[in-house]
Amino acid sequence: MAQSALLKTSSIAGIVRDSNHLSQLESTASFSPLSSKLPFQHGESFLGNGTELRHCKPVKKLVEAPERATGVCRAEGGFLGRIGRVIQEKAKSDIDRLLSGTEKTRQNLKVVDELLTYWKLEESENILEELEEALLVADFGPRTSLKIIDAIRKDILAGEIKTGEEIKTRLKESIVRLLTKKAGSSELRFAAQAPTVIMVAGVNGGGKTTTIGKLTHRLKNEGKTVMMAAGDTFRAAAVEQLEKWAERTGAEFVKGAGVKSRPSAVLGLALTQARSKANAVDVLICDTSGRLHTNTNLMDELKACKRALAKQMPDAPHEVLLVLDGTTGLNMLPQAREFNEYVGITGFVLTKLDGTSRGGCVVSVVDELGIPVKFVGVGEALEDLQPFDADAYVEALFPRI
Repeated sequence: MAQSALLKTSSIAGIVRDSNHLSQLESTASFSPLSSKLPFQHGESFLGNGTELRHCKPVKKLVEAPERATGVCRAEGGFLGRIGRVIQEKAKSDIDRLLSGTEKTRQNLKVVDELLTYWKLEESENILEELEEALLVADFGPRTSLKIIDAIRKDILAGEIKTGEEIKTRLKESIVRLLTKKAGSSELRFAAQAPTVIMVAGVNGGGKTTTIGKLTHRLKNEGKTVMMAAGDTFRAAAVEQLEKWAERTGAEFVKGAGVKSRPSAVLGLALTQARSKANAVDVLICDTSGRLHTNTNLMDELKACKRALAKQMPDAPHEVLLVLDGTTGLNMLPQAREFNEYVGITGFVLTKLDGTSRGGCVVSVVDELGIPVKFVGVGEALEDLQPFDADAYVEALFPRI
């Protein structure tokens, strides 16, 4: 199940903070990234190594703490018990959101279980053709669907697959491989020295501004200070909309002096301010004007925005995120190609997955361009922008029955 997925976090302190327990615990314990310092083994609750949390079970016998221990961990129901419950609750909430957000795509793929339940070796070719059709309906695309089915066909002919359950397992493994083999890390890249600069691009109506708001909310909950730069000076009311998100999330906000300020000038001003407050601003998120990938003038302007940031900070922007509307399915592929050619996209944010049955498009875009998906939007709530995890995503599409 998706519960085996890796759940990203920076430290146990971040999780406790999210659950409103930090003020209570900070007075009695010091925090550090999770490591082998805590005694866990495989089983029911969760433990990680600082950036990942895995399916684990707390050891019944409490391991004696070092001499310098503060005496906080004295019983299974004490500090460790509270930490375990917090992590379990957060994990279940994240899994529920992902399952809910992929419901429509999962309904399209239900036929996979129906086909494989009574699978027979002599009927393999017919079954594989129907599996390919199911992938096409979910918008995996002809190229990617054929690649997946051909790999399974090869394994069947080699005698490596003998049951329907093995076909499903191999199907999921193939999709995870396509999502991870060529793409880089799905985690946000942070600068060695603040501020980290994230430039966000996309077409109008794709959910770009909302994504910025949700990403800010997530970063703030991780304890980071965030500044928003209103670089979308083209669309009416775009600045006001972003300013409302800044107020809602408690982020700092920078906008141009005039109604039609040049986007590159606004972003340059914001970076100047963010760098002058290096100890206070951890992340600068730069909005840009929504544009069609076919509009050459606006695409050139996007390049100018990137140059303005790099002029002040040579390695900026550290991330260039492209927001893609999941409801457009494979139509997002030409958009992604053009944006990547102009500004070098480092990661995708796939939005509105909860409103589409075409979630397979994620696989095609990543497979063709080799660019990772960083986040997926699976609902309207602030918490519904989820860090992308290939294993969890595939498990949500093809759950065990």
